[in-house]
Amino acid sequence: MPGIGIKNIRMGFRNEVTYMVYRAINGLIRHAIESELITNDDVFVVRNQLMDILKLKDWVDAEPLTGTIEQLLEPVIDYAVQSGIIENTSVQRDLFDTRIMGVFTPMPREVNSVFQRKYAVSPISATEWYYTFSKNLNYVRAERIAKDLKWTYESEYGTLDITINRSKPEKDPRDIAAAKTQKTSNYPKCQLCAENMGFTGHLTHPARQNLRPVKLNINNQKWFMQYSPYGYYNEHCIVFNKEHIPMTINAQVFHKLFDFVEQFPHYFIGSNADLPIVGGSILTHEHFQGGSYDFAMAKAPIERTFLLKNYMNVNAGIVKWPMSVIRLSSDNRDSLADACADILSKWRTYTDETVGIFAKTEGIPHNTITPIARATSSGFECDLVLRNNITTKERPLGVFHPNPTLHHIKKENIGLIEVMGLAVLPARLADELAILKDAMLYGKDIATDDKIASHADWIKEILANHAEFDNDNAMDIIRYEVGKVFEQVLEDAGVFKRDKQGKEAFARFVEQLS
Repeated sequence: MPGIGIKNIRMGFRNEVTYMVYRAINGLIRHAIESELITNDDVFVVRNQLMDILKLKDWVDAEPLTGTIEQLLEPVIDYAVQSGIIENTSVQRDLFDTRIMGVFTPMPREVNSVFQRKYAVSPISATEWYYTFSKNLNYVRAERIAKDLKWTYESEYGTLDITINRSKPEKDPRDIAAAKTQKTSNYPKCQLCAENMGFTGHLTHPARQNLRPVKLNINNQKWFMQYSPYGYYNEHCIVFNKEHIPMTINAQVFHKLFDFVEQFPHYFIGSNADLPIVGGSILTHEHFQGGSYDFAMAKAPIERTFLLKNYMNVNAGIVKWPMSVIRLSSDNRDSLADACADILSKWRTYTDETVGIFAKTEGIPHNTITPIARATSSGFECDLVLRNNITTKERPLGVFHPNPTLHHIKKENIGLIEVMGLAVLPARLADELAILKDAMLYGKDIATDDKIASHADWIKEILANHAEFDNDNAMDIIRYEVGKVFEQVLEDAGVFKRDKQGKEAFARFVEQLS
């Protein structure tokens, strides 16, 4: 782009922030052209829209700024703060940078057209393009995702993935206070509704000007697919019904899952359970999660096979996994779906008091399934994870939930992603583990520090079991012990425990299926 010289450009600007906004806008325009979000024909329109948003009256072709999307957006947001357009809070900054990227975002018809052209080449071509497109628009916030802490833990059941989410910004107290006074709105009904595409957002609902879900036909219904802004694994996608209907695990869900993997055989797809405690965070809108990643559960072996006499063309077995998993596979999609539905039906009504499994109490159902589907070289495969959400006075968060001694690490519900072997741990642990390391090395009294006191008993056990603990291996040992906690979390969530009594109980249920 033509320039008139940096020294001359700076003359007349009241400060560096004003000067940098012109460079950043030109940098964003260049990024958009190189990413094929816009063409050279669009430059004047895009520039004028950005000038309007930023309330700029004049224009100078400053030298384009170079850098990542976040580096290009930061000067623009700083200018908006300095100019009084927005407050300097995390929510306001996110709302504003999404508004900026919305200017570069094509209309849905254009996105769907390109996706279909790419899909005609191959499903992989379509998803690779769409994922890159989503990152180029900063809808998938790849730079923030890179800040997440990640490591692995070698368990009895395979290599578990451990993540501490640091990508989602914490809300500023000013945003929290302002949100309390904001008028309640029921539009969109939830964050999964199709109406979110292009939505401005507000203090209690994220901006979505740069969101463009692609249309899918799933089991003869209208669905959409998009990627998670803060994905936990490669190409973490969300597939959701166009209609705002609640999550329901029934016979039809298996046809929907297999329909998706038949269209996108390089992706897995799974559904959270449809009951509280063992379900996902949004039970009001039917959706699945998928992507291109091989979880430990998918690689776990069958430790016992069994026959389904009504489905002789379906292979069945119990998976060696800390949770209770039945794996079915077949080259016949319809037979496999029917077999899955049959097991779901039997599990819904199954009670075994000897191991604390009750199908219902006081008319309230407790049994459900977390299903995960994959395409294989010989057909289809589906893992059925048996779930139960019963609670007691002693275990109000759930009997088949992490036990209270583990809550200092993981207290939240165990959803689809964790079921498959990827721990999603709270952001607070990023700071807490670093503080713990120093406290352990210098012999500080952990119980007296409110920020880490909840870990005191756990730390005593770690130090007792690791005489070799020193500055060189401290964090490795702490991370190893976190992995061990996650392994126990999964075992706690299993309805049939891995001990002799649990395995015998699991065998009794399997007998009901034969």
